Amino acid sequence: MPSRRRALKLTGAGVASILPVSSSLCKANAGDDVRKVLVIGAGISGLAAAKELVDAGCDVTVLEARSRIGGRTWTSNQWDKIPLDMGASWIHGTVGNPITQLARLARAKTTSTSYDSAITYNTDGKPLSDDQESHLENLAETVDDGIREAQDADQDQSVLAAVHEALEWDDLPVEDQRMVNFILSGSIETEYAGSCAKQSAYWYDDDSAFKGDDAIFVDGYGPIIDYLVKGITVQNNQIVQSISWSGEGVLVTTDKGMFNADCVVVTLPLGVLQSGKVKFSPALPESKRQAIKLLGMGLLNKCNLRFSKVFWPSEFDWLEYIPADNSRWVSWFSLARPIKQPVLVGFNAATTGQEMEKWSDERTVESAMQTLRTIFGSNVPDLIDFQITRWASDPFSLGSYSFNAIGSNPKMRDELAKPVNGRVYFAGEATNREYFATVHGAYLSGIRAAKEVLRSS
Repeated sequence: MPSRRRALKLTGAGVASILPVSSSLCKANAGDDVRKVLVIGAGISGLAAAKELVDAGCDVTVLEARSRIGGRTWTSNQWDKIPLDMGASWIHGTVGNPITQLARLARAKTTSTSYDSAITYNTDGKPLSDDQESHLENLAETVDDGIREAQDADQDQSVLAAVHEALEWDDLPVEDQRMVNFILSGSIETEYAGSCAKQSAYWYDDDSAFKGDDAIFVDGYGPIIDYLVKGITVQNNQIVQSISWSGEGVLVTTDKGMFNADCVVVTLPLGVLQSGKVKFSPALPESKRQAIKLLGMGLLNKCNLRFSKVFWPSEFDWLEYIPADNSRWVSWFSLARPIKQPVLVGFNAATTGQEMEKWSDERTVESAMQTLRTIFGSNVPDLIDFQITRWASDPFSLGSYSFNAIGSNPKMRDELAKPVNGRVYFAGEATNREYFATVHGAYLSGIRAAKEVLRSS
């Protein structure tokens, strides 16, 4: 997930959290048998929780709906020697970040990228002039000022409404409107994944980040997942249908059978919780149901385009484009410098991403190629291959990651994270108030949920 605007905050909590725990902790009661725990979901939060619990001596089984592990942290190896992260890609802030330490433990190679390494092209495909760059920066500052003013208002409103009000939208020149739409789409929607018409002006950026560079994995996130799953029992192709906590323990029913345990750690994505596909019996507390309902599930899709050669300026990590009348293809990430491959990754977020998920592969690729031809003209060679994500259509994610929608507030993430009756625990990026929408947030939530299980032992 791209990240341009996060407030910096250094913390050592992530490093401390991945130290091993005592193997004597996981007892239902003193002298009892080993505590039996089910974990729903083999994404990074589920695997983090499972590893922590196994290290503490628990009997853990992970139930995963997909035929693969990793969840929204998924490395495709469809192209020989070009691993592609179809979901999460970055370590956002490498200093003190627990994923940095995991990378060392997994011996996963990383390379830094920079959002300052970017070139922006105007609607006509020409790079912005110095004057245009300066004007764009001034507009971005006005956008920020407008949102800050809205955060001091008596009543919340959408990011879009706040910006339109601050810039007196109807009187704004068309060229400026294009630039502002580019700012909203490329800097806010591509980061937080929710439409600016739905993001809360009060709370959209109420998160923290680690200091240091951003980095991607040379071989994708796969080595991290492979490291975490060692020693963990995972049952794939188990689609959870219901979770009952009416008895002394828990009963989880899947499309394949039933599983009993002392407790369960639920790491289902917010989109799946919102869908109601998994039934809880008894129903979850009202405060938790409200949190599930009101928090937003966003979307960020990738279109990976592979060419025979690099035809774009390879010294830049990011290529940006200001479209005429839509929000398509505003952000492109180049793999030419970091992993020396002729691959461009185009991003589409929020409402634009939702609309484009309904398109065929052919239409999506042609739209992307039209944008590249607008910028580079006849220099664009024929496409070798492509890989496209559709996270909102994925039944086991129903979106990419969560955002703070109008009507929600950060406390709802705490409510979503709260255990229920000492038997049902929750993890996942949406439960992390400080680091939502990040891999490290998901990972830390799994550690937190596991420690809650151990404290109740």
